[in-house]
Amino acid sequence: MNSIKNVPARVLSRRPGHSLEAEREQFDKTQAISISKAINNQEAPVKEKHARRIILGTHHEKGAFTFWSYAIGLPLPSSSILSWKFCHVLHKVLRDGHPNVLHDCQRYRSNIREIGDLWGHLHDRYGQLVSVYTKLLLTKISFHLKHPQFPAGLEVTDEVLEKAAGTDVNNIFQLTVEMFDYMDCELKLSESVFRQLNTAIAVSQMSSGQCRLAPLIQVIQDCSHLYHYTVKLMFKLHSCLPADTLQGHRDRFHEQFHSLRNFFRRASDMLYFKRLIQIPRLPEGPPNFLRASALAEHIKPVVVIPEEAPEDEEPENLIEIGTAPPAGEPVVVADLFDQTFGPPNGSLKDDRDLQIENLKREVELLRAELEKIKLEAQRYISQLKGQVNSLEAELEEQRKQKQKALVDNEQLRHELAQLRALQLEGSRIQGLREEAERKASATEARYSRLREKHSELINTHAELLRKNADTAKQLTVTQQSQEEVARVKEQLAFQMEQVKRESEMKLEEQSDQLEKLKRELEAKTGELARAQEALSRTEQSGSELSSRLDTLSAEKDALSGALRQREAELLAAQSLVREREAELGQEQLRGSQERGELQGRLAEKESQEQGLRQRLLDEQFAVLRAAAAEAQGALRDAVSKLDDPLHLRCTSSPDYLVSRAQAALDSVSALEKGHTQYLASPTAPGSCCFPPSDLSPVHLHRCRLSGGSPDPLLPSGCGHHRQRWRHLPPGPHRPCRPPA
Repeated sequence: MNSIKNVPARVLSRRPGHSLEAEREQFDKTQAISISKAINNQEAPVKEKHARRIILGTHHEKGAFTFWSYAIGLPLPSSSILSWKFCHVLHKVLRDGHPNVLHDCQRYRSNIREIGDLWGHLHDRYGQLVSVYTKLLLTKISFHLKHPQFPAGLEVTDEVLEKAAGTDVNNIFQLTVEMFDYMDCELKLSESVFRQLNTAIAVSQMSSGQCRLAPLIQVIQDCSHLYHYTVKLMFKLHSCLPADTLQGHRDRFHEQFHSLRNFFRRASDMLYFKRLIQIPRLPEGPPNFLRASALAEHIKPVVVIPEEAPEDEEPENLIEIGTAPPAGEPVVVADLFDQTFGPPNGSLKDDRDLQIENLKREVELLRAELEKIKLEAQRYISQLKGQVNSLEAELEEQRKQKQKALVDNEQLRHELAQLRALQLEGSRIQGLREEAERKASATEARYSRLREKHSELINTHAELLRKNADTAKQLTVTQQSQEEVARVKEQLAFQMEQVKRESEMKLEEQSDQLEKLKRELEAKTGELARAQEALSRTEQSGSELSSRLDTLSAEKDALSGALRQREAELLAAQSLVREREAELGQEQLRGSQERGELQGRLAEKESQEQGLRQRLLDEQFAVLRAAAAEAQGALRDAVSKLDDPLHLRCTSSPDYLVSRAQAALDSVSALEKGHTQYLASPTAPGSCCFPPSDLSPVHLHRCRLSGGSPDPLLPSGCGHHRQRWRHLPPGPHRPCRPPA
């Protein structure tokens, strides 16, 4: 009997002790009375004062441990009304109790599920309601444990709702589906209750009808918040996803909207709800989620609970059982014995008196032993309370760790969903990139082949142009030189023969004159040599033009370099084409346009080069004709003077010969000076350097080629100019312009 296990529980619960223990005993006593009066077999609604004391008890002990310690012992399988009222009280405790009630109820999910399954298989009217109610309670516990941002009362601000939904469309989608499931359970319970009731006013005023209708107050409170949250989430989903994807969500919301509106309308017509709750009215039609501005038209439904009238407090006396009898009880027993059997004899004692004395001594011993047991129990209770406090502290720590683990698990699940979405997006982008790379590589290969062909054609064309230009230049120069030399030789030979014949005929008469003519002839021959030298210098100017052709070739190479640069830019643009396939065609079109433009400019430059080459040949030919014409004019002048009778009669002096030689020398000097100026400044070939009084035929020819006046000081209509202009031999003359 020294063990605490042998002490009756009622003895331990009625022990005197510290004030804290007495307070705990009083709290347990109050909770037991409230639970027993709230959850009973009477077919009447749960009184609000009893439910309120149970809810205050959860806030007092920061949990539902005491509630479940008494509720688990209730004979719920024996009475469907008892189970129905238990579900009602549990619903109120979940909504208005301490937040830790959710975690305490989580440990008893299996008990709630067993009660629902048990009554779901039985054909009992309250049993069917209990089965539906337990499913709602299990859904409620699961939802709020998964989403701790939402309290069990479901009352949060729009900012908390936005934070709970987040920015990930998958989380918003999933949260909306869970709220739809939550709403379905609430509406199913209301439909089950109304199906068993006649909605007449008299029925709602009967205790049996009120027993069924009482839990719908909490259902109305839950549904009003769930409806507001689903409307917000649906508008947010329609701003992120196409309307076709959310067709199923809209259909489900419309079905719930009409069911909820009918539920609120039927409940508003009952007198029982009119004095307990103010039910909001929903609009005639559901919100139009396809129009974003309809969100501003949405009005949040608000449920109002009016102030309750104070109820009469019922006596809450507990029957004390098992207390020790007071010390005077044996005296009372003895008095009754004496009154019944009379007073005992003074000296004689029968066996009954001895038995009574033995029993009294045994009672005294038992009382002493009971006091010892109480002291030992007091010590054990103190130890157990210390252990309970340490276990409660450890339990609180584990609860915090579990809460933290749940939060971490939710964050990891969110991150995992984001990583999966990123992985799917990355795989899709990888496929697109590979496809773009394949297309770009094929395009690049085709472009490389075209570029190689183009480069090969350009090289072949350039080589052929160079060969053609060199061959044409050499051939033209050779042919023109040979023709001009042969023509000049023939003319000189003919003139020499003629001069020789005439000189032989008049050798005797004019031997001195012949000598003079020979000297003049030698002077003209020297002038011809100088003209040939001038011709060679002109060829040098042709080499200068060749250098300009080289410059044009260099410019062509520069354009080719620009073309290559454009091709390099095109290659650089191909890297961007791998990211955006649509830009590939534009870049190729732009590159082909630039390439065509460069090819056009190259062809234009080549045509300009061909024109310059042709102009060079024409100018060389014109210079050669001018030189030959000058020599021919000089020879004709000499021959005409030989045939002139006036000239035959005159005798020449050395001064006259000097003057004639001086004129020839001046003409040759003017020719050399003009040629030098032409070589020095090809852009101004028409500038004159001769005096207006002595214009040589070469000078006149140069002026005629340039299309300007022989002398900038002499007007183009001057008679002297026109007179000297007639001395030019007929023939085609082209204006000389400086090469571009």
